[in-house]
Amino acid sequence: MKNLSFRTGTLLLASVLFLPLLNGCEKKEEEKKEDAAIPVEVAKVTVGAIDAAYRSTATLEAEEEATVMAKTSGVVERILAEEGSRVRAGQVLAQLDTDRLRLEAARARAEADKAQDNFDRNTRVYEKKLISKDLYDQSRFARDAARAVHELTQLTLRDSAIKSPFAGVVSARYIKPGNLIQPNSPAFKVTQLDTLHAHIYVPERDIHKLAPRQSAALVVDAWPDRSFKGAILRINPVVDAQTGTVKVTVAMAPDQMELKPGMFGRVEIQYDRREQAVLVPKDAVLTEDAANSVFVVAANKARRRPVKLGYSDGDNYEVLEGLKADEQVVTTGQSSLKDDAKVEVVNVKPQSGAAAATAQAATQTP
Repeated sequence: MKNLSFRTGTLLLASVLFLPLLNGCEKKEEEKKEDAAIPVEVAKVTVGAIDAAYRSTATLEAEEEATVMAKTSGVVERILAEEGSRVRAGQVLAQLDTDRLRLEAARARAEADKAQDNFDRNTRVYEKKLISKDLYDQSRFARDAARAVHELTQLTLRDSAIKSPFAGVVSARYIKPGNLIQPNSPAFKVTQLDTLHAHIYVPERDIHKLAPRQSAALVVDAWPDRSFKGAILRINPVVDAQTGTVKVTVAMAPDQMELKPGMFGRVEIQYDRREQAVLVPKDAVLTEDAANSVFVVAANKARRRPVKLGYSDGDNYEVLEGLKADEQVVTTGQSSLKDDAKVEVVNVKPQSGAAAATAQAATQTP
């Protein structure tokens, strides 16, 4: 029992003596970690031009597109236009069988002629007051009815030719030779490709920035390296109460034959430009609780600094307050930084976007 107490006391004494040594080692390790420089990438704050633009996505639509319907029933006799064919306004796209319609038109013409002869005879007799006015009026009504029937058969005969309502391109064909179609059956779809529209929906808080005739640019997935020109055609005067947005129609410039209806693209509408803006890469900006800040590197130390941002483009933010040109900001590695941390710059990122173009122009100026 005495031996057990002695051992326990010895262990407690050893623990008390060893604990400060252990704490001292841990503090030294922490100091070493704190003294170690954190590798970061930086970029210079530049001065250059920046465009303020509203950006959205849209699907291209044709200004005019119509599904051509059959106006009468009949068997499709001939197809005169195929998908991709350019057609004129009024051009015949398909012809229905007209044998029955011609016979009906001929019978109606005969009935109309008979009714006309009967009316002419009754007119002569009525002028001699040999028949009553009722008989005269009945013959006149019969003549008018026969004429109407004849004109109706002529209209049906003309409607047997399915025609394009306007000039464009046949984008779909729904019928085949030999098909029996009924009135109001879809036969073709004709699309006008000369003018394409992109509809975007702008939040009401941004609508004051846009106006008709403002230039717009469109990039589509099919041509990712090209920018297609357009302009705002009209702005809907009504705000959608459910979405809080306003419909804006962008008309694409003509003669851009690469664009097709149904293409998905990204629309950019420029509404302002600042030539001498202080620019910082987007990668450098940290946003926490709606506050923006950057880490500025000086004398191998990174210090956090709040900034006030203005316009933005694809690469940069405009800095209204907080930074000056040629200061260096951290673009990679700032997530592990604390204020006044020691850093090691491993790479200086090159300028991009408008800032690079402005700097290059400045170096080329004599």
